[in-house]
Amino acid sequence: MKFVDIAEIFVKAGRGGNGALSFRREKFVPKGGPDGADGGKGGDVIIEAVGGIVTLADFEYDKRFQAGHAGHGSGAMRTGANGEDLKIFVPCGTLIKDSDGNILADLVEPGQNFIAAHGGRGGRGNSHFATSSRRAPKFAEKGDPGEEKNLILELKLIADVGLAGFPNAGKSSILAAISGAKPKIAGYPFTTLSPNLGVLAVDDAKVVIADLPGLIEGAHEGKGLGLQFLRHVERTRILLHVIDLSQKNPAETFHALINEFKEYGADLASRPCIVIGNKTDIEGTEENSEILKAEAEKISASYIAVSALTGENIPELIKNIAALVRKTPAVKLDYDANELIELTPKKFSRKASHAPVQIIRQADGSFRVEHENFEKSVSRINFEHEDALQKFSRLLKSLNVEEALEAAGAREGDKVYIGEIEFDFEPEIVT
Repeated sequence: MKFVDIAEIFVKAGRGGNGALSFRREKFVPKGGPDGADGGKGGDVIIEAVGGIVTLADFEYDKRFQAGHAGHGSGAMRTGANGEDLKIFVPCGTLIKDSDGNILADLVEPGQNFIAAHGGRGGRGNSHFATSSRRAPKFAEKGDPGEEKNLILELKLIADVGLAGFPNAGKSSILAAISGAKPKIAGYPFTTLSPNLGVLAVDDAKVVIADLPGLIEGAHEGKGLGLQFLRHVERTRILLHVIDLSQKNPAETFHALINEFKEYGADLASRPCIVIGNKTDIEGTEENSEILKAEAEKISASYIAVSALTGENIPELIKNIAALVRKTPAVKLDYDANELIELTPKKFSRKASHAPVQIIRQADGSFRVEHENFEKSVSRINFEHEDALQKFSRLLKSLNVEEALEAAGAREGDKVYIGEIEFDFEPEIVT
């Protein structure tokens, strides 16, 4: 399976159903009252984290998601059916961001979910508008459109331990030796092109270990597999720095590795770690091992020399890993995952409803009326209904739209736009 850790998707919630314009028709009841019911609510688009998925590869080609539309209301007070919700399943550890990169949700545990796009509100039927002075309203509302968003999905693996090192350091071999995992192992650079996960069972505890793609110098600038690698170590409690003891200058390699973490940030350079000198089975590595041990002491890190091939010191390494994980708390995020901004629908504001409208004169000489609550109210008017123009006129009058247009220089016959509605300005029709 191809490993993909970033994907861009488009989500669209379902449209709300239209309210019904209907009147009771019963024998011996010549003037039945209005009985038009409300439309249903549009379906939501919900993103949910589940176990068993380790990549965002499903979203490489399938990028557009649409929830179900709601049913329309009808007579006899029959409310329209709600639209069907759409669930999108992602791996645990998936961040959801808006198109500007702001974090909206962080789905860490299986079952955690987030409403990415809310379904539109159903329009109200004419039964809602009956009053003592208006007993037979001949209009009903249209349903609201569902929210639509461009989202960025970013996967950051959930692991307790991250194996870090340059290509051919032997990370995959160490993962296989300590956890029984079966990663692809070969004697050439970049064998690991995507993360491998293993589970280390110690007593009654299970430690998840991630062998991450080998990085190169300049990884923090995006070179090689750099950012793909570094993204996945952000959540790990501890790091295992794996250095090949058979190379000429292990200390220089170790400093280059630490420098990549410093440049990337996210507190990676100060993360608790164990420095591992690998390949002690190769002759002449003793001197390099002593050099690397001295470098590890400079950053107060424990050091252990092992051979993933022969198993030398692997049991001791397992004990050290388990001990360090036990005393190291989970990484504290720089945000509260439970208090992230959600893509909630904007609610009607009483205060905003009395705010003055904004009139914008456009380049072609037309005028646009801007007022959030007013625009939404106008969008719900079904102009096919008999009394729709009267309702529209009352809305114009309630916010003194005519006066505002005249003050902005509008004259009879000028084009006026309110949302998607277009009409000719005729002051005399507003009473």
